[in-house]
Amino acid sequence: MNPAARFRALPLRSRLALLVTVAVALAVAAVTAVSWVMVRTQLRDQLDQSLRATNPNEQVLRRLNQGCASPPAQTQPDIAGNLNATVQILAADGSHCWVSGRTDLPVTQTDKDVAAGRLGRVLHDETTDDGVDMRVYTIPARAQPGGPLFAIAVAKPLADIDKPLSTLAWVLLLVSGIGVVGAGAAGLWVARTGLRPVDELTGAVEHIARTEDLTVRIPDEGDDEIARLSRSFNSMTAALASSQDRQAQLIADAGHELRTPLTSLRTNIELLAHSEETGRAIPPEDRKELLDSVKAQMTELAALIGDLQELSRPDAVSPGPLQVVALHEIAGAALSRARLRGPELSFSSALEPWYVRGEAAALERAVVNVLDNAVKFSPPGGAVEVTLRAGELTVRDHGPGIPDEDLPHVFERFWRSPSARALPGSGLGLSIVARTVARAGGSAELRAAAGGPGTEAVLRIPGAPTPPPPEPSVVPYQ
Repeated sequence: MNPAARFRALPLRSRLALLVTVAVALAVAAVTAVSWVMVRTQLRDQLDQSLRATNPNEQVLRRLNQGCASPPAQTQPDIAGNLNATVQILAADGSHCWVSGRTDLPVTQTDKDVAAGRLGRVLHDETTDDGVDMRVYTIPARAQPGGPLFAIAVAKPLADIDKPLSTLAWVLLLVSGIGVVGAGAAGLWVARTGLRPVDELTGAVEHIARTEDLTVRIPDEGDDEIARLSRSFNSMTAALASSQDRQAQLIADAGHELRTPLTSLRTNIELLAHSEETGRAIPPEDRKELLDSVKAQMTELAALIGDLQELSRPDAVSPGPLQVVALHEIAGAALSRARLRGPELSFSSALEPWYVRGEAAALERAVVNVLDNAVKFSPPGGAVEVTLRAGELTVRDHGPGIPDEDLPHVFERFWRSPSARALPGSGLGLSIVARTVARAGGSAELRAAAGGPGTEAVLRIPGAPTPPPPEPSVVPYQ
């Protein structure tokens, strides 16, 4: 397994802690390196400045007058002690004499060039025969005006700055190690603290997956991303719980509605079967009435099952593509079907052209359901008025009307007013109407008719009085 795969296999908090530790380690390393380089540069600059500040004193010049025949005895006092440095006099031919210090400095070409006058003052590094690194400042000098040119090399050991730098390096290394370890511990603590809401969310999800308990809620204090995620999760579980409750209610209501026609159907079929088994014939009139009842109950069951299938379909799922349809034509077709169901009623219509975007079959069923209600509640010989004007389809009947306290419930599933419970129907028609109109971007309303008894059903669907121009066909480029 490669390092990337091993890293992805780690828990999230371990990855966060590791990333924090690596980031802090890189930052500490960069700061440490920059600090060490800056201190080293500053110390070398100070050493160079101290070397540049040295000048040959009278004793050094007197030594120049004596020449460089031989170095003085070791017991001779340091004649350049005030310089706190190793001092050496040298000539252009490379000869040199020791003036001050505990070791001879090697003579380089740079020193000869300074003694010969080819170079001015020069700073450079040298290593003595016994392995001591020195910082050397070579300057030209004369014992007297017009005299021969010599060079004076003033040197100080680099150990003066290397030892503090070494100590500083160990201190920085120790502090950096403590900082990285502390950063790792802090990163792990921050990861655990920051991911605690995620752990709670994970636990809630696992609990729901294990028990299907949608009443679990997660604390969502604050306004950060975790709180927003918790609120979204709580909203999702609430919506799922509500959907589950509606599903259970739909099943319970459907079972209750199915029980009555099924019981009646079973009773009628048992009577017919008993007649066949016992050989006792049912009078033809009664047999015909039983068969008609069975057919009616089968038709009612088929309609109820169709309504349940329509309501069980999710709102986001469409049975067919949306297209521009003529609402006035749909209303006219639905009105023709309503005339067949209520031949004793008089129908009047005023349908202005109106084009909407929706599902033609679903819209026609919605209009048919509204007209069926008008036919159902209209008195014998009554009138039903249908108008379509500016996208508002109104169906008015002259029946007993709906009490004001029942109006808020007319679009609920399986809800039926006390006066309608004796009439055929499942209580799903207006629910389907409201759902279909809402899918087309409109709204449905049921209200008391103005100026007399009856009810007005109003469907408002956005559209236009003229159809939109057809979309141009795209011809592929040849």
